[in-house]
Amino acid sequence: MKYYVGIDLGGTNIVAGVVDENYNIIATAKTKTNCPRPEKAIADDMAKMALEAVKNAKLTIDDIEWVGIGTPGIANSKTGIIEYSNNLGFNNTPMVKYIQETIDKPVFIENDANAAAYGEYVAGAAKGAKNAVCITLGTGVGGGIIIDGKIYSGSNFAGAEIGHTVIEVDGAECSCGRKGCFEAYSSATGLIRMTKEAISENPDCIMAKMADEKGKVTARTSFDAMRAGDSVAKAVVDKYIKYLAAGITNTINIFQPDILCIGGGVCNEGDPLLLPVKELVKKEVYTRNSPKNAEIVIAKLGNDAGIIGAAFLGRANA
Repeated sequence: MKYYVGIDLGGTNIVAGVVDENYNIIATAKTKTNCPRPEKAIADDMAKMALEAVKNAKLTIDDIEWVGIGTPGIANSKTGIIEYSNNLGFNNTPMVKYIQETIDKPVFIENDANAAAYGEYVAGAAKGAKNAVCITLGTGVGGGIIIDGKIYSGSNFAGAEIGHTVIEVDGAECSCGRKGCFEAYSSATGLIRMTKEAISENPDCIMAKMADEKGKVTARTSFDAMRAGDSVAKAVVDKYIKYLAAGITNTINIFQPDILCIGGGVCNEGDPLLLPVKELVKKEVYTRNSPKNAEIVIAKLGNDAGIIGAAFLGRANA
Protein backbone atom coordinates (compact mmCIF):
# COMPACT_ATOMS: atom_id res chain seq x y z
CA MET A 1 0.00 0.00 0.00
CA LYS A 2 1.26 3.46 -0.90
CA TYR A 3 0.58 6.54 1.20
CA TYR A 4 0.59 10.27 0.48
CA VAL A 5 0.11 13.44 2.53
CA GLY A 6 -2.28 16.17 1.46
CA ILE A 7 -2.27 19.58 3.15
CA ASP A 8 -5.28 21.87 2.83
CA LEU A 9 -4.12 25.37 3.74
CA GLY A 10 -6.99 27.72 4.48
CA GLY A 11 -7.41 31.17 5.89
CA THR A 12 -8.86 29.65 9.09
CA ASN A 13 -7.38 26.15 9.42
CA ILE A 14 -4.43 24.05 8.31
CA VAL A 15 -5.51 20.43 7.82
CA ALA A 16 -3.15 17.61 6.84
CA GLY A 17 -4.26 14.12 5.97
CA VAL A 18 -2.61 10.81 5.12
CA VAL A 19 -4.32 9.27 2.10
CA ASP A 20 -3.82 5.73 0.84
CA GLU A 21 -3.67 4.64 -2.79
CA ASN A 22 -7.41 3.87 -2.71
CA TYR A 23 -8.19 7.55 -1.88
CA ASN A 24 -9.07 6.83 1.77
CA ILE A 25 -8.06 9.42 4.38
CA ILE A 26 -6.68 7.28 7.18
CA ALA A 27 -5.54 10.00 9.61
CA THR A 28 -5.57 13.78 9.94
CA ALA A 29 -4.10 16.62 12.01
CA LYS A 30 -5.43 20.16 12.27
CA THR A 31 -4.45 23.54 13.69
CA LYS A 32 -5.50 27.17 13.31
CA THR A 33 -3.80 29.21 10.59
CA ASN A 34 -3.84 32.31 12.81
CA CYS A 35 -3.39 34.89 10.06
CA PRO A 36 -1.82 37.34 9.80
CA ARG A 37 1.60 36.09 10.88
CA PRO A 38 4.97 35.38 9.21
CA GLU A 39 4.76 33.01 6.25
CA LYS A 40 7.59 30.82 7.61
CA ALA A 41 5.65 30.29 10.85
CA ILE A 42 2.64 29.10 8.85
CA ALA A 43 4.86 26.82 6.76
CA ASP A 44 6.38 25.35 9.93
CA ASP A 45 2.90 24.54 11.25
CA MET A 46 1.99 22.93 7.92
CA ALA A 47 5.02 20.65 8.15
CA LYS A 48 4.20 19.94 11.80
CA MET A 49 0.62 18.93 10.93
CA ALA A 50 1.88 16.70 8.11
CA LEU A 51 4.20 14.85 10.49
CA GLU A 52 1.47 14.66 13.13
CA ALA A 53 -0.95 13.14 10.62
CA VAL A 54 1.67 10.56 9.65
CA LYS A 55 2.16 9.71 13.33
CA ASN A 56 -1.62 9.45 13.83
CA ALA A 57 -1.71 7.00 10.91
CA LYS A 58 0.87 4.88 12.77
CA LEU A 59 3.33 5.34 9.92
CA THR A 60 6.70 7.03 9.54
CA ILE A 61 7.71 9.64 6.99
CA ASP A 62 9.61 6.87 5.16
CA ASP A 63 6.21 5.32 4.32
CA ILE A 64 5.11 8.50 2.50
CA GLU A 65 5.63 8.90 -1.25
CA TRP A 66 5.21 12.68 -1.39
CA VAL A 67 3.46 15.72 0.12
CA GLY A 68 0.93 17.85 -1.77
CA ILE A 69 -0.36 21.30 -0.78
CA GLY A 70 -3.55 23.09 -1.79
CA THR A 71 -3.35 26.82 -1.05
CA PRO A 72 -5.44 29.92 -1.73
CA GLY A 73 -3.93 32.23 -4.30
CA ILE A 74 -1.57 31.89 -7.26
CA ALA A 75 0.54 28.79 -6.69
CA ASN A 76 3.32 28.22 -9.22
CA SER A 77 3.50 24.43 -9.46
CA LYS A 78 6.80 24.63 -11.38
CA THR A 79 8.77 26.76 -8.92
CA GLY A 80 6.96 25.80 -5.72
CA ILE A 81 6.32 29.47 -4.95
CA ILE A 82 3.00 30.96 -3.82
CA GLU A 83 3.25 34.11 -5.91
CA TYR A 84 0.31 35.88 -4.30
CA SER A 85 -2.42 35.13 -1.80
CA ASN A 86 -4.37 38.11 -0.52
CA ASN A 87 -6.14 36.12 2.22
CA LEU A 88 -2.88 34.83 3.68
CA GLY A 89 -0.70 37.85 2.99
CA PHE A 90 1.74 35.82 0.89
CA ASN A 91 3.94 37.42 -1.76
CA ASN A 92 6.43 35.16 -3.59
CA THR A 93 6.50 32.70 -0.69
CA PRO A 94 8.85 29.73 -1.38
CA MET A 95 6.47 27.25 0.25
CA VAL A 96 7.91 24.04 -1.20
CA LYS A 97 11.40 25.05 -0.03
CA TYR A 98 10.08 25.79 3.47
CA ILE A 99 8.33 22.41 3.77
CA GLN A 100 11.33 20.49 2.45
CA GLU A 101 13.51 22.06 5.15
CA THR A 102 11.54 19.86 7.57
CA ILE A 103 10.28 17.00 5.38
CA ASP A 104 12.77 15.45 2.95
CA LYS A 105 10.22 14.30 0.38
CA PRO A 106 8.98 15.55 -3.00
CA VAL A 107 6.52 18.39 -2.38
CA PHE A 108 3.92 19.60 -4.87
CA ILE A 109 1.75 22.71 -4.70
CA GLU A 110 -1.44 23.89 -6.39
CA ASN A 111 -4.25 26.38 -5.91
CA ASP A 112 -6.75 25.03 -3.38
CA ALA A 113 -9.77 25.10 -5.71
CA ASN A 114 -7.74 23.26 -8.36
CA ALA A 115 -6.67 20.68 -5.78
CA ALA A 116 -10.28 20.18 -4.66
CA ALA A 117 -11.37 19.77 -8.28
CA TYR A 118 -8.66 17.17 -8.78
CA GLY A 119 -9.91 15.36 -5.68
CA GLU A 120 -13.41 15.18 -7.14
CA TYR A 121 -11.88 14.04 -10.44
CA VAL A 122 -9.88 11.15 -8.99
CA ALA A 123 -12.28 10.01 -6.28
CA GLY A 124 -15.55 11.95 -6.26
CA ALA A 125 -18.36 13.29 -8.41
CA ALA A 126 -16.19 13.77 -11.51
CA LYS A 127 -14.53 10.35 -11.38
CA GLY A 128 -14.36 8.76 -14.81
CA ALA A 129 -14.67 12.06 -16.69
CA LYS A 130 -12.14 13.11 -19.30
CA ASN A 131 -12.92 16.80 -18.91
CA ALA A 132 -14.50 18.26 -15.78
CA VAL A 133 -15.16 21.58 -14.10
CA CYS A 134 -15.79 21.97 -10.38
CA ILE A 135 -17.35 25.12 -8.94
CA THR A 136 -17.34 25.71 -5.18
CA LEU A 137 -19.97 28.03 -3.72
CA GLY A 138 -18.50 29.27 -0.46
CA THR A 139 -17.44 32.67 0.82
CA GLY A 140 -16.43 33.18 -2.81
CA VAL A 141 -16.91 31.13 -5.97
CA GLY A 142 -13.94 28.86 -6.57
CA GLY A 143 -13.22 27.07 -9.82
CA GLY A 144 -11.17 24.08 -10.88
CA ILE A 145 -10.78 22.80 -14.43
CA ILE A 146 -9.58 19.37 -15.53
CA ILE A 147 -8.76 18.94 -19.23
CA ASP A 148 -7.71 15.52 -20.52
CA GLY A 149 -7.07 14.44 -16.95
CA LYS A 150 -4.75 17.38 -16.18
CA ILE A 151 -5.32 20.43 -13.98
CA TYR A 152 -5.63 23.54 -16.14
CA SER A 153 -4.09 26.56 -14.44
CA GLY A 154 -3.20 28.74 -17.41
CA SER A 155 0.16 30.10 -18.53
CA ASN A 156 0.58 32.11 -15.32
CA PHE A 157 -0.87 29.57 -12.81
CA ALA A 158 -3.88 31.82 -12.14
CA GLY A 159 -6.38 30.01 -14.36
CA ALA A 160 -9.88 28.85 -13.41
CA GLU A 161 -10.98 32.07 -11.68
CA ILE A 162 -14.53 31.35 -12.83
CA GLY A 163 -15.93 33.41 -9.96
CA HIS A 164 -14.45 36.58 -11.42
CA THR A 165 -16.28 36.48 -14.73
CA VAL A 166 -19.01 39.15 -14.95
CA ILE A 167 -22.67 38.11 -15.19
CA GLU A 168 -24.21 41.54 -14.37
CA VAL A 169 -22.43 44.51 -15.95
CA ASP A 170 -22.05 47.34 -13.40
CA GLY A 171 -23.65 45.08 -10.82
CA ALA A 172 -22.78 44.46 -7.17
CA GLU A 173 -19.20 45.16 -6.14
CA CYS A 174 -16.91 42.15 -5.86
CA SER A 175 -13.94 41.80 -3.51
CA CYS A 176 -11.68 41.54 -6.58
CA GLY A 177 -12.44 45.15 -7.54
CA ARG A 178 -14.78 44.45 -10.45
CA LYS A 179 -18.54 44.84 -10.44
CA GLY A 180 -21.12 42.17 -11.21
CA CYS A 181 -18.90 39.10 -10.83
CA PHE A 182 -20.36 35.59 -10.71
CA GLU A 183 -18.92 35.44 -7.19
CA ALA A 184 -20.83 38.54 -6.09
CA TYR A 185 -24.13 36.83 -6.91
CA SER A 186 -23.63 33.08 -6.56
CA SER A 187 -21.41 32.74 -3.50
CA ALA A 188 -22.92 32.16 -0.07
CA THR A 189 -21.88 35.75 0.64
CA GLY A 190 -23.87 36.96 -2.37
CA LEU A 191 -26.94 34.98 -1.31
CA ILE A 192 -26.72 36.46 2.19
CA ARG A 193 -26.47 39.97 0.72
CA MET A 194 -29.54 39.45 -1.47
CA THR A 195 -31.43 37.99 1.52
CA LYS A 196 -30.60 41.02 3.68
CA GLU A 197 -31.68 43.38 0.91
CA ALA A 198 -35.05 41.59 0.61
CA ILE A 199 -35.55 41.66 4.39
CA SER A 200 -34.78 45.39 4.46
CA GLU A 201 -37.46 45.97 1.81
CA ASN A 202 -39.95 43.54 3.42
CA PRO A 203 -39.42 43.74 7.21
CA ASP A 204 -42.65 41.84 7.99
CA CYS A 205 -41.88 38.74 5.90
CA ILE A 206 -41.35 35.27 7.38
CA MET A 207 -37.70 35.43 6.37
CA ALA A 208 -37.19 38.53 8.55
CA LYS A 209 -38.74 36.77 11.56
CA MET A 210 -36.52 33.71 11.02
CA ALA A 211 -33.43 35.90 10.86
CA ASP A 212 -34.45 37.69 14.08
CA GLU A 213 -34.98 34.37 15.87
CA LYS A 214 -31.54 33.09 14.87
CA GLY A 215 -29.86 36.44 15.40
CA LYS A 216 -28.32 36.45 11.92
CA VAL A 217 -28.89 35.87 8.22
CA THR A 218 -27.24 32.79 6.72
CA ALA A 219 -27.15 31.19 3.29
CA ARG A 220 -29.96 28.90 4.48
CA THR A 221 -32.34 31.64 5.61
CA SER A 222 -34.04 32.21 2.24
CA PHE A 223 -34.39 28.48 1.51
CA ASP A 224 -35.82 27.78 5.00
CA ALA A 225 -38.31 30.65 4.70
CA MET A 226 -39.29 29.55 1.19
CA ARG A 227 -40.16 26.11 2.57
CA ALA A 228 -42.29 27.87 5.19
CA GLY A 229 -44.30 29.51 2.40
CA ASP A 230 -42.67 32.95 2.25
CA SER A 231 -43.12 34.46 -1.22
CA VAL A 232 -40.40 37.04 -0.54
CA ALA A 233 -37.94 34.29 0.25
CA LYS A 234 -38.97 32.39 -2.88
CA ALA A 235 -38.19 35.47 -4.95
CA VAL A 236 -34.69 35.59 -3.39
CA VAL A 237 -34.10 31.89 -4.08
CA ASP A 238 -35.36 32.23 -7.65
CA LYS A 239 -33.05 35.21 -8.21
CA TYR A 240 -30.07 33.32 -6.75
CA ILE A 241 -30.77 30.26 -8.90
CA LYS A 242 -31.10 32.42 -12.01
CA TYR A 243 -27.65 33.93 -11.46
CA LEU A 244 -26.11 30.57 -10.58
CA ALA A 245 -27.55 28.99 -13.73
CA ALA A 246 -26.19 31.89 -15.82
CA GLY A 247 -22.66 31.39 -14.49
CA ILE A 248 -22.84 27.63 -14.96
CA THR A 249 -24.18 28.03 -18.51
CA ASN A 250 -21.29 30.39 -19.35
CA THR A 251 -18.81 27.86 -17.99
CA ILE A 252 -20.34 24.97 -19.94
CA ASN A 253 -20.41 27.04 -23.14
CA ILE A 254 -16.67 27.70 -22.80
CA PHE A 255 -15.36 24.30 -21.66
CA GLN A 256 -18.03 21.74 -22.62
CA PRO A 257 -16.98 19.33 -19.86
CA ASP A 258 -18.33 15.79 -19.40
CA ILE A 259 -19.23 16.71 -15.84
CA LEU A 260 -19.69 19.99 -14.02
CA CYS A 261 -19.90 19.53 -10.27
CA ILE A 262 -20.91 22.16 -7.76
CA GLY A 263 -19.92 22.05 -4.12
CA GLY A 264 -20.00 24.17 -0.99
CA GLY A 265 -22.47 24.56 1.85
CA VAL A 266 -25.25 25.99 -0.34
CA CYS A 267 -25.35 22.65 -2.18
CA ASN A 268 -26.66 20.97 0.97
CA GLU A 269 -30.06 22.24 -0.24
CA GLY A 270 -29.97 19.40 -2.77
CA ASP A 271 -32.80 19.10 -5.30
CA PRO A 272 -34.51 22.45 -4.46
CA LEU A 273 -31.30 24.03 -5.75
CA LEU A 274 -30.08 21.52 -8.32
CA LEU A 275 -33.26 20.75 -10.26
CA PRO A 276 -34.24 24.33 -11.19
CA VAL A 277 -30.59 25.10 -12.02
CA LYS A 278 -30.53 22.13 -14.39
CA GLU A 279 -33.76 23.22 -16.05
CA LEU A 280 -32.49 26.76 -16.68
CA VAL A 281 -29.12 25.57 -17.97
CA LYS A 282 -30.83 23.06 -20.27
CA LYS A 283 -32.82 25.91 -21.86
CA GLU A 284 -29.91 28.35 -22.10
CA VAL A 285 -26.83 26.28 -22.96
CA TYR A 286 -25.60 26.77 -26.53
CA THR A 287 -25.52 23.02 -27.16
CA ARG A 288 -29.17 22.60 -26.11
CA ASN A 289 -29.82 20.42 -29.18
CA SER A 290 -26.81 18.19 -28.63
CA PRO A 291 -27.44 14.54 -27.68
CA LYS A 292 -24.70 14.86 -25.04
CA ASN A 293 -24.41 17.81 -22.71
CA ALA A 294 -22.44 18.35 -19.52
CA GLU A 295 -23.91 16.49 -16.56
CA ILE A 296 -24.44 18.82 -13.59
CA VAL A 297 -23.92 17.06 -10.25
CA ILE A 298 -23.34 17.86 -6.59
CA ALA A 299 -19.76 17.34 -5.39
CA LYS A 300 -19.33 14.25 -3.23
CA LEU A 301 -16.20 14.73 -1.14
CA GLY A 302 -17.03 17.88 0.82
CA ASN A 303 -14.09 19.18 2.85
CA ASP A 304 -12.13 16.01 2.03
CA ALA A 305 -11.77 17.03 -1.62
CA GLY A 306 -8.92 19.44 -0.91
CA ILE A 307 -6.93 16.89 1.12
CA ILE A 308 -7.42 14.04 -1.37
CA GLY A 309 -6.69 16.26 -4.36
CA ALA A 310 -3.56 17.67 -2.73
CA ALA A 311 -2.39 14.18 -1.80
CA PHE A 312 -2.47 13.12 -5.45
CA LEU A 313 -0.75 16.19 -6.89
CA GLY A 314 2.32 14.05 -7.47
CA ARG A 315 0.28 12.07 -9.97
CA ALA A 316 -1.15 15.25 -11.52
CA ASN A 317 2.38 16.53 -12.08
CA ALA A 318 3.74 13.25 -13.43
